Amino acid sequence: ILALTKRFWVLSSQSSVCEKIMELLGQDKIDRHQRQVVILSQDSFYRELTPEQKAKALKGQFNFDHPDAFDNELVMKTLQDIIQGETVHIPVYDFVTHSRKDEFVTVYPADVVLFEGILMFYSQEIRDLFQMKLFVDTDPDTRLSRRVLRDISERGRELEQVLNQYITFVKPAFEEFCLPTKKYADVIIPRGADNHVAINLIVQHIQDILNGGFTKRQNGFQNGHGTPRQRRPSESSRPH
Repeated sequence: ILALTKRFWVLSSQSSVCEKIMELLGQDKIDRHQRQVVILSQDSFYRELTPEQKAKALKGQFNFDHPDAFDNELVMKTLQDIIQGETVHIPVYDFVTHSRKDEFVTVYPADVVLFEGILMFYSQEIRDLFQMKLFVDTDPDTRLSRRVLRDISERGRELEQVLNQYITFVKPAFEEFCLPTKKYADVIIPRGADNHVAINLIVQHIQDILNGGFTKRQNGFQNGHGTPRQRRPSESSRPH
């Protein structure tokens, strides 16, 4: 899910798509203080687990793909702060110990915010904050293989545990909670990061926004004389 804030975009999901967009925009080479485009991940907003829940998580018996696993109150507050142009502090989640670390990632005001996560469309209150919603549609076998490689190499899991968790929680949760939200997407991207045409179109759109071209076209011109139309009182002035 991809999201944008002064334009908010939400992407459901792949972090690889967001990373490719940042790379093509050249934003990954810029100091964090100066970036016009930033990425946030729903994975940063997992709830603090109780001791009982953490014991289950260590055995691969906790459902991290359920909507209740996320701290949506904190997500909402963070997004509202970003809309107000404030610097925000994003939690750092440790997927090995299943707990938040005693550190934060500082995100500075930017023109475009990409917010990726599997259930970013699930809450209407959060969903309505985004100006553009993108659904990354990938093959189930591709999703499984990438998850196996990630969980084993980055999170220290055993193959049997990863597969059992996928069958027990991940696949059913995807079908029950994530897939139905596809209907809320403005754009659907098949094949994820391999869809170079779609990603290039998104990158061009963001570049247009950063350069001001989109705003000029959005405002329109009166009688062909180049005078931007005035915003009606009923129109929203919320940043994109």
